[in-house]
Amino acid sequence: MIKRRIFEEEHDMFRDSVRKWIAAEVAPHAESWRQNKHVSKEAWKSAGDNGFLAMFADEKYGGMGLDDFRFDMVLNEELGKVESSFFITLHNRIVAPYLQKFGTDDQCDRYMPGIVSGDTILAIGMTEPGCGSDLAAIKTRAERQGNHWVINGSKTYISNGQIAGLYLIAAKTDPDNPRSIGLFWVQEGAEGFSKGQNLKKMGLQAQDTSELFFDNVKVPASDLVGDGTDGFKLMMTNLAEERLVGADGYLARAERAFEITMEFIKERKAFGKPVGTFQNSRFVMADARTKLDVGWAYLDHCAMAHIDGECTAEMAAQAKLFTSEIEGEIIDACLQLHGGAGYMEEYEISRLYVDARISRIYAGTSEIMREIIGRGLGLDDRQKG
Repeated sequence: MIKRRIFEEEHDMFRDSVRKWIAAEVAPHAESWRQNKHVSKEAWKSAGDNGFLAMFADEKYGGMGLDDFRFDMVLNEELGKVESSFFITLHNRIVAPYLQKFGTDDQCDRYMPGIVSGDTILAIGMTEPGCGSDLAAIKTRAERQGNHWVINGSKTYISNGQIAGLYLIAAKTDPDNPRSIGLFWVQEGAEGFSKGQNLKKMGLQAQDTSELFFDNVKVPASDLVGDGTDGFKLMMTNLAEERLVGADGYLARAERAFEITMEFIKERKAFGKPVGTFQNSRFVMADARTKLDVGWAYLDHCAMAHIDGECTAEMAAQAKLFTSEIEGEIIDACLQLHGGAGYMEEYEISRLYVDARISRIYAGTSEIMREIIGRGLGLDDRQKG
């Protein structure tokens, strides 16, 4: 693996502490979480106790005041090496930044302490049964009535949907303007708000995924993020970071597949020789190592650009597209080198294989990433004027 110059001594020290925490509090419970179909709330509390949640939050809320994206990269990468489906970065870097960047002082005072401590787990509701990556097509409606907004509609495929205590919900506020979207904090237990079943999935078994339903849910005006019409713009602001977070996790899982396959092909024998000594094995692993190193190099380039405020939507889309595609390619090739054992669920490579399939879908499909990149090249078929 290439030396990653993005990290400094403090990040390396943090990585050591994260690894120790994972060994003690995450890895021993990963199998039970898969069986129970969700990460335990005790684990979230443990993450909070160790200072791993919303690290950018102000010290008055219990946070570390540490707004350095690289610390979350370290956390993401180390969790990606364990089959826990513990999506802390969903909480830390996809949902919580809406509160940090766009929330009112009152919202921060009410919600940030629980977010930092792990008492309040976060989720975000964008995707709906009839639309995925096309956020302008959402049907969920929010109507202003006095000091409240009333939300009606539904969401689906919501990560942390079962265990979350606070949801950021996107809803259309003007039926005549597809880009007039409001973002609302909705608390668990709000009247008219209900969760569907924990959806059965191909992979990521420990990550609970739910449908959400809103039947005249009254949300105080004080829980509106932004002005009620700028939600689309706010969501676009954070999507680049979401895609970098995803890319980081994809590479971490592909790296794990590479590591366990190296061990396997050195030990497993065929025709009296280790599988790894065959030319095909060498070539497969050489290709995988090359793709991984290129992926890490480009991700680190994008991460530093992001920290400097210079990462464009196209750069993030390229990172998401490339890393999600090579994750699938590398893990598939590594499974092949395991032979029949790779098809057995008891082998880690089998579970990595099914977990990887979602990477080319969520946070924007590979097709949507290609659209973003292509339009950035000036190849836009939309009408002008």
